[in-house]
Amino acid sequence: MSLRTTRRLTISTAVVLGELLNVSETQAYALVRSGTIPAIKVGGRGQWRIEATAAETAIQKMYADTAQFVQDHPYGADTTVDDTEID
Repeated sequence: MSLRTTRRLTISTAVVLGELLNVSETQAYALVRSGTIPAIKVGGRGQWRIEATAAETAIQKMYADTAQFVQDHPYGADTTVDDTEID
């Protein structure tokens, strides 16, 4: 079996991921470390690399999760607090 492939990989770093998502570098690393966005750790200094297609798949899942959350928690739904039990 050959190691050659016709698939073109675009690899990026967590820093670039943060820039693309408009979040801090710390938040980008948190997304990677939590497994929300799959990545690999390479080199002796353990730098993270994210494949573009893996990031895109994870982002699409986050969109779907957010859509489900919005559906389950409609804006303006009755969220009044019953304060009769507050001492």
